[in-house]
This record gives sequence, C-alpha cells and structure tokens, in this order.
Amino acid sequence: MRGVRGRLLVTIVGLVALTSIVLGVGAYLYVATSLREQQQGEAISQTDFNVGVLADQLLPADATRDDVVSTGLLQAFELRGGVGTIVDFGDGDPVTSGFTAANAFAELSPQLTSIVDRGEIGFERLTLGGTPYLVTGAQRPNGGPAFYFLFDAAETEAAIAQLGQALFVGGLVLTALAVLAAGFLARGILRPVREASDAASRIAAGDLSARLPVDSSDEFGAWAATFNRMAASLDRTVGELQVAQDRQRAFVAEVSHELRTPTTALVQEAGFLSEHLDAMPSDGRRAGELLVHDVARLRTLVDDLMEISRFDAAAEVAAPTEFDAAAFVRAVVANRLPSARLAVPTEEVRVVLDRRRLERILGNLLDNAREHGEAAAVEVTLEMDDDALRLVVADRGPGVDPDELPNLFERFHKSDPSRSRGGSGLGLAIAREHAELLGGTLRAQLRPGGGLEFELRLPVTRPLPAGDEPVTEGAEG
Repeated sequence: MRGVRGRLLVTIVGLVALTSIVLGVGAYLYVATSLREQQQGEAISQTDFNVGVLADQLLPADATRDDVVSTGLLQAFELRGGVGTIVDFGDGDPVTSGFTAANAFAELSPQLTSIVDRGEIGFERLTLGGTPYLVTGAQRPNGGPAFYFLFDAAETEAAIAQLGQALFVGGLVLTALAVLAAGFLARGILRPVREASDAASRIAAGDLSARLPVDSSDEFGAWAATFNRMAASLDRTVGELQVAQDRQRAFVAEVSHELRTPTTALVQEAGFLSEHLDAMPSDGRRAGELLVHDVARLRTLVDDLMEISRFDAAAEVAAPTEFDAAAFVRAVVANRLPSARLAVPTEEVRVVLDRRRLERILGNLLDNAREHGEAAAVEVTLEMDDDALRLVVADRGPGVDPDELPNLFERFHKSDPSRSRGGSGLGLAIAREHAELLGGTLRAQLRPGGGLEFELRLPVTRPLPAGDEPVTEGAEG
C-alpha cells in the first residue's frame, strides 16, 4: 500500500499478525506435544504392566502360540484399555487380537522392532484406515515373544486439530480487529499531516491565509505552530513582494510614458540629422551615426517598455482576423530576415488569428536569431498540426547553457555576452506574453549540433470551406 497511512496500517497489522502467528504456533506446539507425551507416558506404563505383570503371571517361561490363546491373555490386555495386541514369535506369523492388529504388524517400522529386540520399550504412531494409533512394544525380561499394543489416538489428535482450528480462527479475528484498530489509529495519528497537506495545497493555490489548528502540546502541536509561523512569514513576504512588484510595474509604466514624448522628439531630430550626415566632417559624421543608432535603440526600448506595461495592466486584447498564414510568414521573413531558409507550405493556410500579435512574435524571434545566431543559418518552418499552428524558428548560433533555457523568456534576462549584443532583454519576454494571450505556448530548446530552436504553437480556428453556411442558433434542419 502506498502512502504513510498505508505503510503505518501494514506495519501495525503485520506486527499483530506476526505476534498472533508466533503465539499461536507456540501454543499449538506446546499443547500438542504435552497431549501426545501424556498419552505416550500412559501407554508405556500400561505396556510395562502388561508385559511385566500380566504376561509373566499367565504365561509359562517357554510360552507357545497355544499358551497365548488358551490363557486368555489377549482378552486381559484389551480389558486394560488397549484396542489391539500383537504377539510376535519371530516367525513372521504373529498372534493378533483382530484385523486391525494384523494390519498394524505389516506397518511396524524396523526402528521399533529393533528397540523391542534390545529389551527396551519403544513406541511409534501409525495411521490405519484413516484412524491414528499409538503403537508400543516390549519383550519379557526372561525372553520369549515380543508384545506390541495398539492404543487409539483419535481423541488426542482430534483435540489437537480442534486446538489448531481455534487458534487459526482466533488469529484471523485478532488480525481483523488489528486492521480496524490500525485504521482508527492511522487516521488519528495522520490527521495533523492531512490537515497540513490541505493547508499547503491552499497556500500553493494562492490562499496565504491557510493555518493549522494547534489543539495539542505534543510534537504535532509544535509542528502546527511552526507551520503557522512559516505561513504567516510567507504571507508577509509575498505581500511585500507584491507591493514591490506593483511599484516596479508602476515605475516602468510611468518612466516609459514619460520617456515617450522626449524620445519621439529625439527620433525626429535624429532623422533630420541622418539626412545631413554626408555633409558633415568625418569626425562629426561618426558621432552623428552613433547618435542616430543609439536613438533608434532608445526608441525600441521605450516601445518595448510600453508594451510590457500594457500587459501588466491587462490592457491587451486579441483581435483575430482571417488570413493566409503561409503568405503572411513569407512576407514577414522577407521583410525582417531575407536570408532565412523557409519551409512553408506552397498552398494557402487559411486561419483565424490575431495577425498583429503573430507578426510581433515572429518578428521578435527573427530579431533574436539575427542578433544572437548566425543569420544565414536561420530556418523558419510553418505547419498545421491538427487544430494548432506550429511555427519554428531555429538558428545555428552559439546557443546557451542548458541551465539557462528556463530563463530565456524572463524580462531583461541576458544569458551571456555572446547572446547579448545590443538587445534589451525584452524581445523574448514580449513574444511569450503574446503567445500566452493567444492561448498558445512558446518554448526553446537546444539544437543538436549547436544553436537554439524556438517552437510556437497556437490554437487556431480554420475558416469554413467555400460554399458552407455557418450554423446559427435556431436554424431548422
């Protein structure tokens, strides 16, 4: 069974079952041995009396087969409690008291007959016709035939069997009670754990007010108090971080808004300056070129900050339209990175999607490939996968460390100098924001042989084929 509760239940039940088995087996063996030893002791005493007293009184020293029959010795033995007698003269044709004794003679073991031949009293257990017997054997001290006596052991074996059944049933009952008790104990012991798990799940879902009841002074009570302190500290920390994040977003929005007006003026002035660069001296021309370039970068950064601010304010709304995705991708690539290799269907791929946002995502991915990869080795692939549009932009640049992959879409993230030539660190973050707004995903992975591959998957609506009428509510069939 899985889980702490299951393991605890199995452990308790296992210990109870093991204890029940050990005690039951021990009790069974002890009682069975005692009963059998008691019967053996009584049978040996009876045998010693039969051979040493009765046989000595009724039989002459050189007794024959006829003497055994004529003296009524066999009947005297049976009156003493035996169920069968065998008198063996060593010729293979014993005198027996009946069929049971005759059958028993053929089953006597060599070990028993050897003990009797040495003048000792021996015994063994036999089963004849499904009935258990205790067989004892002895020989007169002054020689003569060997005597074997059968005693009924059915009552003793039945008592032992009943004891085994009783112990088995008792063990089952005890195990069943152990299961119930263990379940009750497990629920009680693990209740604080379950409550802590529920509280942790609520915290993970965003409910930072979740707390545990502190209703004991034991280890679980101390644990609950510690958990509550941790949750309170986490609540305060998250609250402080939320306030700091809100301030940061407000600051970025305010700064980008304030920068937009002077940046627009700088762009206009830089455009005017760029028209007169050829007329400037060489030293001044170089400074002017740098100024025009930096103003363009500043405008891009301000535009990216403004776009990020709109996402933070939840002011972005998708506006889907119908268009040919294949022709659209070819046009964007031709405008942003003409050297890229295309793997785009030649036929129309009609989709209903937000065209502007798709252009923003693809443009940012192409800019990233041009900035950080080898532009001539960029590959752009477009295909339809069921009801999803799959767009892949792959480069053969230096790539990144595998540990950096999860951070590529973080704002202002720059993994290393080789992939940080002039970018703001916002392009991939903006691309993912657009992808998520459209209900899609944007993922990055390393390419075999070097480089990065970005895969965009967007759920799309395919337009109706020509001639099909839309289904409207209330239409009749």
